[in-house]
Amino acid sequence: MDDPLLTARELVRERFPAAQAAFLAGSVLTARRTPASDLDIVVLLEGPPAPYRENLLYRGWPVELFVQTEASWHDFADQETAKRESPLLAMCLEGTLLVDPNGLGASLRAEARRRWAEGPPALSDAERNYQRYILTDLLDDLRGCANPAERVYLVSHMLQRASELALLTGGHWLGGGKWLSRRLAEADPGLHRALTEGVTNAVAGQADDFAEAVAEVLNRAGGPLWDGYAIR
Repeated sequence: MDDPLLTARELVRERFPAAQAAFLAGSVLTARRTPASDLDIVVLLEGPPAPYRENLLYRGWPVELFVQTEASWHDFADQETAKRESPLLAMCLEGTLLVDPNGLGASLRAEARRRWAEGPPALSDAERNYQRYILTDLLDDLRGCANPAERVYLVSHMLQRASELALLTGGHWLGGGKWLSRRLAEADPGLHRALTEGVTNAVAGQADDFAEAVAEVLNRAGGPLWDGYAIR
């Protein structure tokens, strides 16, 4: 396939000649690139048809388009920030500017950098306690689980929950799928390694190491919570 950067620039010129800014982001420009990597392109237009999202094939490349106006960019960034996970900020912060005729792209990149450095909203006490309760309950379920199929689902769910709580306790952004792994590996390599290496044995019924890693996450968040927990 053609060079991803050149291909992305040509796509933007062809489909969005009036683009106010455009970014190419994702794994395709990094050492994590694989044969399945796609072109993640954020495009800023002055108005309609933005905002919209579209998947397509272009010159052999799978492409994901995230087409915004300046106003909708801010709206989406606010919505994602409230969820403590913002692919849009990350793409504009880490991506390569393809076009930027009036400086809007540079401005949005600076804002993305500032907001990302500030981190996600902190957990409230109620949110933190709920996450502690859920993970404590799951840990108890795992210790008593004798069904191999159920154990697979428990461990998978616990890995996600524990990773998310660890990130939020440390003031770090969340991520989905592979990005959850990447965010935790960057924030806390030792904990990431303990959780991921413990998964295989836990699924096989030898859950001590995995349970210990999960317990460490709980301790950092304030400790296990079950007896006496209430929602009023």
